[in-house]
Amino acid sequence: WESCLDRLSGNFSEDEIRTWLRPLHGSVENGELKLLAPNRYVLSYVKANLLGQLEEAVANQDNGINKVDLRIGSHSMEDPGFNPKGNPETISPNQDAPYSGGALNADYTFQTHVEGQSNQLARAAAMQVGKSPGTAFNPLFIYGGVGLGKTHLMQAAGNKIVEQNPRARVVYVHSEIFVNDMVKALKNNTMNEFKRYYRSMDALLIDDIQFFARKTQSQEEFFHTFNALLEGQRQIIITSDRIPKAINHVEERLISRFGSGLTVS
Repeated sequence: WESCLDRLSGNFSEDEIRTWLRPLHGSVENGELKLLAPNRYVLSYVKANLLGQLEEAVANQDNGINKVDLRIGSHSMEDPGFNPKGNPETISPNQDAPYSGGALNADYTFQTHVEGQSNQLARAAAMQVGKSPGTAFNPLFIYGGVGLGKTHLMQAAGNKIVEQNPRARVVYVHSEIFVNDMVKALKNNTMNEFKRYYRSMDALLIDDIQFFARKTQSQEEFFHTFNALLEGQRQIIITSDRIPKAINHVEERLISRFGSGLTVS
């Protein structure tokens, strides 16, 4: 799958590959490219926005692949007993949730995270948040380049919260999915339900916040959601590829909120 991605790099933007395609686990069997999305929101986004383009790009390659199968799951697909129906490795606050955000990947724990000198502070902060959500380091803002384990640490904290309180409602969502959910809610006249869903969580984990740039209406809604959660002493964890003050085209009041807790790399 990695070598296939390298060959297809000219067909997709760098952000599309990094954010949506590289997280997929893939293997080729009998001319079929089997792809597993780590959670519901990646599956939903790729199906809606990239799958047709991916199928066309793969078909144009001389690689013997004639079909692409995309579903939710984990890399255990390589095992002989792989069952493609459902994914026991996914934790969700509500399996019937009306919005795409929700799933935590149970593979992302502190036990599976590789600790190094460069991420010791971020790891320690995420562990503290997992043990005492809403009371320590709120919000927790984790920044750094691609491949530094930001998403892993964020979800490890979320999984720790659920481990300590199985009834805790923890939602993990990419910023683009938050935007997409809001657009759908506006079109369907269901903004009240949208607000209740995200503001009812015990912890909100939002990935790649820099994608909020220039999305004025989404920034406005997230600002109010942020305040509602913070006032209720519920945990917020944010990741970005840069420090808050370096995020362009995002309202200053949001930047101020991002930096009001602990910022680590």
